[in-house]
Amino acid sequence: MTAIEVDGDDAGKGLVALVITVVELLVEAMEREAVRRMEQDDLSPEEIERLGAQLAAIEDELERLKESEGIEEGVDNLHGDLDDLISDALVDMANREPGLEGFGG
Repeated sequence: MTAIEVDGDDAGKGLVALVITVVELLVEAMEREAVRRMEQDDLSPEEIERLGAQLAAIEDELERLKESEGIEEGVDNLHGDLDDLISDALVDMANREPGLEGFGG
């Protein structure tokens, strides 16, 4: 069996980058849902203001964490890779399932 050497600092930064990337993807999904709900008039002006402030605060904290950990580029690369993976999966699903033609494109 071959041993794989892992530098603790690199592994730690990789894990932090993955967690931040996943949180960014969740924030993006929440933003899309908020826009959808605003367009359907499901949110009051106060809810819109509060939601916007909360999402902005999360994004600011994520940016601060990326900068302090020195992982901006790693997060950007991983984010792009995950976006591509998700897009490919949605296209594949749309090709297999009737009624999902609007996804992935």
